[in-house]
Amino acid sequence: MHQEKIEAIKSAISAAEAGNEDELEAYRMKFISKKSVVGELFAEMRNIPNEQKKEYGQLVNEVKQMADEKFQELIDQVNQAKKQTKSFDQDLTLPATNVAAGGIHPLTSTRQRIIEIFERIGFNLSEGPEIEDDWHNFTALNFPENHPAREMQDTFFLEKNPDVALRTHTSSVQVRVMENQKPPIRTLSPGRVYRNEAISARAHCIFHQVEGLYVDENVGFADLKNTLYHFAKEMFGRETKVRFRPSFFPFTEPSAEIDISCLICGGKGCNVCKGSGWVEIGGSGMVDPNVLENCGIDSKKYTGFAFGMGIERIAMLKFQIKDLRLFTENDVRFLRQFRPML
Repeated sequence: MHQEKIEAIKSAISAAEAGNEDELEAYRMKFISKKSVVGELFAEMRNIPNEQKKEYGQLVNEVKQMADEKFQELIDQVNQAKKQTKSFDQDLTLPATNVAAGGIHPLTSTRQRIIEIFERIGFNLSEGPEIEDDWHNFTALNFPENHPAREMQDTFFLEKNPDVALRTHTSSVQVRVMENQKPPIRTLSPGRVYRNEAISARAHCIFHQVEGLYVDENVGFADLKNTLYHFAKEMFGRETKVRFRPSFFPFTEPSAEIDISCLICGGKGCNVCKGSGWVEIGGSGMVDPNVLENCGIDSKKYTGFAFGMGIERIAMLKFQIKDLRLFTENDVRFLRQFRPML
C-alpha cells in the first residue's frame, strides 16, 4: 500500500512543470511544505511497524530528495524564462548621454605623486593628530619656552588650554615616530597644518605640508642633498636644477632652504621667481642633536636629516598656478581643468 503511494508521488514529481512563479508556488505547497504529500509520508512513520521503519524511512527520504531537486530545477526554468521575456522600457536607439567625469583634486594628485617618489626610495608613511600639545609641536623640536623662534610661526592656540594648539607643521609627527621607533627611521609625514596668517595669493591659514625624516648611523648632509636632488628631478623633470641656501630652523643644524630653477621662465627670470630664476620649495637640514636626545635617541651614535615642503607650493609650480587661494575656493571652472581627458 505504502509502496504504491510512494511510486505515485514520484511519478507526479517527475511530471511536474512550472512556467511562472504561481505554478512554482503550487509545486512547493504540494511537494515541499510541511502539509505536502511528502510531509504526509513522514507523518505516517509513527504507524509503521518498527521492523519496517528503516526501509520505509529510506524510501521517504528518496522522495524528499527527488522533490527538492525537482524544485530547484523548476526555479532555474522560471528564472530563465524571466530573462528571455524581460522587456526594456528605454529606447536603445537613442544616442548616449554625455556624463561629466570628475577628477582628482590637484592637491591630492600632488600629494600622491610626492608619496610615490619617496616610497620608492624606502620612506614609509606616518600620521599624527592635527590638535597637538606644546611638547610635540615646539619643545621637543628645540623651541625653548619664550624663545624668539616660536614667533616664527603664528599659532592657533586653544583658549581653554594654552599648551594645546592646531599643529603648525607635521614635524610633530616625526617626534612621535622617534619616540616610539628605534633607528633606522625613514618616514614621510604628509598632512594639514594651520598658521595664523593673512590669506593672500601666496599664503593661507590652512595648508598642507609633507615632511621627511631619516635617522640612522653615519647619515650626512650629502645624503640629504642626494635625496632632494632625486625628488626634484622626479617631480619636476630631469632638467630641473636644485640649490641650497644657508638658513636657520630650531630643529636642524646646519639648515638650508631648498630652491629649484623656475619652471615658468626656465631660470631666465620672471615675476613668479621675482627675476632670480629660482623658486623656494622648502626647508631642510641635519636633525639637531637636542631633538634626537629629546626623543630618546642617542645623538652620539645616530644622526639624521629632515626636510619639509608645502604641497600647495609644489602644486603651484607643477601646474603653473599663480594664486594659492584657488585650491580651496572650490571654483568649478578651476577644478574642471584637472578632469581626465575622455
